Amino acid sequence: MPEKTQAPQVGVIMGSKSDWPVMEHAVAMLERLGVAYEARVVSAHRTPDLLFDYAKGASARGIQVIIAGAGGAAHLPGMVASQTALPVLGVPVESKALKGLDSLLSIAQMPGGVAVGTLAIGKAGATNAGLLAGQIIGLQDSSVGVAVEAFRAEQTQSVLDHPDPRPEP
Repeated sequence: MPEKTQAPQVGVIMGSKSDWPVMEHAVAMLERLGVAYEARVVSAHRTPDLLFDYAKGASARGIQVIIAGAGGAAHLPGMVASQTALPVLGVPVESKALKGLDSLLSIAQMPGGVAVGTLAIGKAGATNAGLLAGQIIGLQDSSVGVAVEAFRAEQTQSVLDHPDPRPEP
């Protein structure tokens, strides 16, 4: 597991443990691409001092990209982005009340000057956040760049190998 063998390049944070079933898809993609990461709960509302410390110290610890997943009011990605110049990728986690639309709008509607890259709600967004973080890391780390290209080639080949949409008998 990359998290244990080298210094983390990507921080994967979430507002609570209940966000893990979504955010684990970002981690799975990072592992597939060979990107070192760390994963932790950092709540914007329950642990604001921890959030500020995490965001302000991330770059000095070698983090290059932060993936922040949050549901409900989803303040985590924006608050992290307000405290660091690192790229922050926001993943809206589906909420019971509004099915994640509240989270999506909260993350997407950042004021000009505080950028957060906003991904899709849920599993697809988390997966793509991991992929996008890999693409960013791959700009400087050729082994990750090669892994991203291999992943994309595998996706293409999978479609070409199975052009018939009907279930196989």
